[in-house]
Amino acid sequence: MTDTTPAPAPVPSASGENAEFEVMRADAVFTGRAMSSAAFLMGLLLNGQLETVGRPDKLPADLFPGVDPAVVQQIWDRALAVGLHAGRRSASPRLYRDEMDRVAGQYAEIGYVAMGGSVARSRRLVAPEVAHPADGEGARGHGAV
Repeated sequence: MTDTTPAPAPVPSASGENAEFEVMRADAVFTGRAMSSAAFLMGLLLNGQLETVGRPDKLPADLFPGVDPAVVQQIWDRALAVGLHAGRRSASPRLYRDEMDRVAGQYAEIGYVAMGGSVARSRRLVAPEVAHPADGEGARGHGAV
């Protein structure tokens, strides 16, 4: 699979917000390329999984063979709830800025620094404090957008 997204420009040697933005942009582009390739492969794997198991209701047991079916169903139900929650946040990330900040802080407070950092990074990428003017967001009276 070939990605035709142009490579980001090299990161300028200048310091400051522009350089930080360029690093973050390059990181996002390269991560996006990897995610696109992974999503393509995931689709092929999921296609094969359902085709080889036969019916959708057999998927949970197929994913966790040898595990008590009641436990498998609990795992499946929990994964579905987390996936739906994440899907809602990804559809409108700006609506969940405060929640994502709070959750990142909670992870950090209990010592889960990497997990908190991941939430904080996702929040900065998809719901930055200062939106691009084309996004149509205006100041809300406190300097943040």
